[in-house]
Amino acid sequence: MKKYLVGTIILVMILVVVCPIIDTFAAESDGFVTTNGTQFVLDGKPFYFAGFNAYNLFTFGDGGLAHEGEYVEKLYMDKAKIDAFMSDMAEDGVKVVRTWGFSTENWHGFELSKGVYNEKEFMLFDYIMESAKNHGIKLIITLENYWEAYGGIDSRLKWEGLPYGNHNARTEFFRNENLKAGYKAYAEHFINRVNHYSGVTYKDDPTIFSWELMNEPRYQDATVNENSTGTTLRAWVDEMAGYIKSLDPNHMVGTGIEGHQAKYGFGGDEGNPFIYIHQSPYIDFCSAHPYPDEPWANLSTDQTRTLVKAWIDDAHQVVKKPIIIGEFNSINNKEGYWDAVFDTVLENDAAGVLIWNYNYIKQSHFCVLHGDTLLSTLYKPFSDQMAAKNTGSVIIEPDYIVGDLNGDGSANSIDFGVFRQYLLGMIKSFSYQYGMEAADVNGDGNVNSIDFGVYRQYLLGIISKFPAE
Repeated sequence: MKKYLVGTIILVMILVVVCPIIDTFAAESDGFVTTNGTQFVLDGKPFYFAGFNAYNLFTFGDGGLAHEGEYVEKLYMDKAKIDAFMSDMAEDGVKVVRTWGFSTENWHGFELSKGVYNEKEFMLFDYIMESAKNHGIKLIITLENYWEAYGGIDSRLKWEGLPYGNHNARTEFFRNENLKAGYKAYAEHFINRVNHYSGVTYKDDPTIFSWELMNEPRYQDATVNENSTGTTLRAWVDEMAGYIKSLDPNHMVGTGIEGHQAKYGFGGDEGNPFIYIHQSPYIDFCSAHPYPDEPWANLSTDQTRTLVKAWIDDAHQVVKKPIIIGEFNSINNKEGYWDAVFDTVLENDAAGVLIWNYNYIKQSHFCVLHGDTLLSTLYKPFSDQMAAKNTGSVIIEPDYIVGDLNGDGSANSIDFGVFRQYLLGMIKSFSYQYGMEAADVNGDGNVNSIDFGVYRQYLLGIISKFPAE
């Protein structure tokens, strides 16, 4: 064993020359929302919230592709309307807004054809970011749509000359390498964008609460087995969320799934099982979308309480992550259903609720407008109750395994290879949220070539456990 120890020392010396020291990872208050067990944390305190979906913020303006110069900001986007909308939401107690960061249509499209990005639309979104920041609102940015609205993944399937428009055709999106590459390219364009108003890169902007992979993804009807196992969708979630985290270690990533599943008595098995998908090491929190009195659901208010509690219990006790109700509303008896969900969230310590949807015109029975009675009688009091929980300091106790840099539950040669890539500058960060802490295998508060040498000793059996354990 002596020769291995000598080799280790030589390797450590080489790496010290190449990379003498890597950043210390001491946590600081920086305005980014993170997780601690089943809670969100913001600036060292718990972060519970009431929010809303305002999916169509990206359409505020006339969207004329011919506009150039000053007319982009005067006509293509409507900055006054965006500001007024944000002001109304802030007044009503909205702390987090989930909004669309996708469209392949000519009118207000982000990606007009494969790989062709519309700078005007991204400038509009830059202003959405600035207005949200100025009104104390954080954004969940959804990067794609399973459904056909604004193009969705059907557009990407069409670009590849593939069938589209039904569940079976859409399963190809989650398997096809060209489609995966297109999704990654779009995500990278968004994440690395520099806001032309603030000069801040999106990945460095704490205005973003999280990225969301897709609105309501599913892998349905490819095979009966896949409807219940979710194997393909989970692989896609791991790959895409892992990729996003490799680009942006600052922000959380969510799935956007609905929580439909036979075991909950809400919808059926659709290839996106709630627990299994959310157990991805690259996903930070759980989500669900209850619409209890849709004809296919037909749940009473008491049944709605039972459903929401079941999701919260599985998120907290099995997945061990925070949960948000990412979309929610009812067709009738809004007071009864809103009470049911709000009470269940408060009683069971869920992290947040986002109603569908805040709007400026009554497009459907789900639209909520500034001035609606329910905002003052139910929503604002609920928002205040959630905000009242955001007190006291949180001691962050990450649930990680020392040496596990990719979040797969073990410390092995794969992690060692990732560590080597990091030290040599081949990757800029670990995709796993606790990768930096887990890499400090000697426990001295730094991640550097000394840890790499210790890791090698561990793999060679020279030491039986890491000093930091």
